[in-house]
Amino acid sequence: MTTSNYLLLQTRRMQFYALLFSVMLSLVFSSNSTAKQWQSVLDNGQNRNVYFHAWGGDPQINAYIQWLAQQVKQQYNIDLHHIKLTDTSEAVSRVLAERSAGNHSNGKVDLIWINGANFAAMAKHGLLTPDWANQLPNFALTNPSHNPAVSLDFGVPTQGMESPWGQAALTFYYDSAAMTAPPKTINQLLSWSAQHQGRFTYPRPPDFIGVSFLKYALISLTPKAQQSLLYQPVSKQSAALLLPNLWQFLDALHPNLWRAGQYFVSSSTALRRLVGDTELSLALTFSAPEVPAAVARFDLPTSIRSYAMSDGSLSNIHFVAIPYNAAHADSAKLVANFMLSVNAQAKKQHPEIWGDNTVLDLATLHPEQAAQFQLSNPHPSSLAPNHHSPALAEPHPSWVKVIEQQWLARYGAQ
Repeated sequence: MTTSNYLLLQTRRMQFYALLFSVMLSLVFSSNSTAKQWQSVLDNGQNRNVYFHAWGGDPQINAYIQWLAQQVKQQYNIDLHHIKLTDTSEAVSRVLAERSAGNHSNGKVDLIWINGANFAAMAKHGLLTPDWANQLPNFALTNPSHNPAVSLDFGVPTQGMESPWGQAALTFYYDSAAMTAPPKTINQLLSWSAQHQGRFTYPRPPDFIGVSFLKYALISLTPKAQQSLLYQPVSKQSAALLLPNLWQFLDALHPNLWRAGQYFVSSSTALRRLVGDTELSLALTFSAPEVPAAVARFDLPTSIRSYAMSDGSLSNIHFVAIPYNAAHADSAKLVANFMLSVNAQAKKQHPEIWGDNTVLDLATLHPEQAAQFQLSNPHPSSLAPNHHSPALAEPHPSWVKVIEQQWLARYGAQ
């Protein structure tokens, strides 16, 4: 090796080590900065109230939120108040009203259970705290680089404005004492309803379950070549092309529904009550574990069984978000971080508690942590863990408003 080549090699080595040292130093400073930021959240967030605005229509979910309140009280001396909503839009309207009144720092909504159209609307109007969820220590347990769904809400990037909490799918349940072969596709449902008139219905939009049924039907009835339009902002052209398939289906279905489709229940709770009273043989929910829980409470007969449609199950991840003017934002971050803990996620996934599927990547956990998510002896009315149903992604949130408006215009006066 010549002297010049040796000097060149040594120079390149020094440059490499200098670069490596710079990268390592940057990582150390970044780690220290992140640790300091979270320590600041811990210091500022403890010993306060958090007003958590969340749907309050399910006893199991309400009980789980009460357990959350006990846990954050013990760990952070936070008093978590569950403000029970009948519809998430109530909290959205409150934040809008506060902004209109000039209340930009002392809002009454600290944390909100949200997703879909409500998230898109709040994000569009700058009503949410940005870039906080991905800073939560437990967010790393979702393995976001390999699970992009935890950073997308109905296909819209969350940009750190939401923290994932759980995931669910549209589930059907039926009375096995009344039938042995429930319909497994949207077209089979139409045929079945004609043979069993008055034994099925769905909640009136804008109820979440009712709209979810309409979205499932729309996706299933849309030709594969055109389904990509459902995951783009709706236009007059795409609505005119795709929605007639849905209306044609509903025009044929409604005369076969409970009360001949002249009246619709207002919620999934009312729907479940009709099944419990044996007025209906078939119903649906977005909270699969509510079915075995209702059987255990004797609200539903022991003959009830759950299943997923073979042509697909509408699925989504639900989130929590912090309004831009939350009075206790740091406290809300502590609660959201605990919601993503192994303990909280494992407890929530068990059917007797809630049955909401975890958003954590179990492959990133230690074996003893992952073992907490294993289920044994499922209830006979529970959805089979090995069911085969393609996951149907939620359409772009802009479709919801158009579906609701046109449904009400066509059927709302009935």
